[in-house]
Amino acid sequence: MPSTALILTVDTNRRNLELLGQHLGQAGYETRAASSLDEFDRFIDSLETIGAALIDLSGFDQRIWDRCDRLRSARVPFIVVAPQRSPSIQREGMRRGASGVLVKPLGAQELLDFVRPLLAR
Repeated sequence: MPSTALILTVDTNRRNLELLGQHLGQAGYETRAASSLDEFDRFIDSLETIGAALIDLSGFDQRIWDRCDRLRSARVPFIVVAPQRSPSIQREGMRRGASGVLVKPLGAQELLDFVRPLLAR
């Protein structure tokens, strides 16, 4: 059974955010979307409890890693989504506290298989 914890989705592509919201919503999860670093900051700073985050690195610069550090400090589990398989992204994601690094394209079931354990923590 899905958790009622909120999932924050972060991606510069609004269409991808809509699709993520649809897939996660159909599985019973509540989501919020951020398409910029400013929006991401507002969610991190808000009083709304974030249960987990999915962060697509595409379109963001190195400052995205600072936000990952903030999530780690707040003990919010997160998954990094990378545009391609990259050992450096894998290492940096793990160093910043990511629970995993997924490579696009993602299947809906693959995504859900990674999200469920994050919210069970």
